Amino acid sequence: MDVLSTSDVSAGEGFAFWREVSSKLWVPYDLRCGPHGESDFKAQVGICGFGAMQATLMTTMAHAVHRTPKLIRQADPEVLKVGCIVRGRGMITQDRQCSEFGVGDLILFDTSRPYLSEFAPDIPGRQRLVLLRFPRSSLPLPDRDLRRLSAVRIPGDQGIGALSSQFLMQLARQLPDLNPSQTQRLSTLILDVLAAALADALDSRATVAPHTRQRAMTAQIRAFIRDNLDDARLTPGAIAAAHHISLRYLHKLFQQDGHTVADWIRELRLEQCRRDLADPLLANRAIHAIAARWAFTSPAHFSQAFRSAYGLSPRQFREQCARGRTD
Repeated sequence: MDVLSTSDVSAGEGFAFWREVSSKLWVPYDLRCGPHGESDFKAQVGICGFGAMQATLMTTMAHAVHRTPKLIRQADPEVLKVGCIVRGRGMITQDRQCSEFGVGDLILFDTSRPYLSEFAPDIPGRQRLVLLRFPRSSLPLPDRDLRRLSAVRIPGDQGIGALSSQFLMQLARQLPDLNPSQTQRLSTLILDVLAAALADALDSRATVAPHTRQRAMTAQIRAFIRDNLDDARLTPGAIAAAHHISLRYLHKLFQQDGHTVADWIRELRLEQCRRDLADPLLANRAIHAIAARWAFTSPAHFSQAFRSAYGLSPRQFREQCARGRTD
């Protein structure tokens, strides 16, 4: 992930730098600084490409952006943007629709039509937003339906909006660690998740193909599993219940990728244990405590599963990592 920050420029030049970055990353805007003033403005953005989609994780002081008719006439790449607040809150107005949105909420806006968006000026410190930018043609929804959804808040605490929000929040946390092959594989999943959330908001799920809904549901379930990986109660039955689907349908979703649900959970937990065992900051933590941290309740079962996956016992792997640091 590439990172651009106002800390890379001289004091007092941060807001001018951010204005230029915003125009190049997204679309040209008129920017207005928040109450702190331009001289003290600070912001940072991480940029990650997902095929035709661009994902950015923005951490910034309050400011407002205005996409004006004049700027649209000058440059119109015909792209949509979807934002999901990670920290803070904001407001957007487009097509006479005005919405406030907070943590986890989704907001769609069309850069081909004027809009005004701003972060709440009364929140101290920096706010954070994950922002997806992609061609309008990427979504299997008619333009008239997309227009109906512009600047409409999709709640991040209920229904498919909540599942989609969890997926995007997880994506925001993982962005710095994703490699190019992973981003390429994720691009279709992200668009499927967005399409399902938007279609649900329109109450027009029939406009989304069944295979798209299946991929979207699978992506949302995987994000849910990652968020609850340390919970020993994370069973296939609990996962199915949390997503209001049958256990049989859950198994069907994972069989398409050649995994069982339980196998995928175990693989993720073993990988987390492997990372912890290799971490020098955790060198004094007992192996059984690391295993328990990731819901392996039986030390003997954990040791057997670890050896089967990596060819070494947990103790041998930890000792190997320690030797590698001293060589």
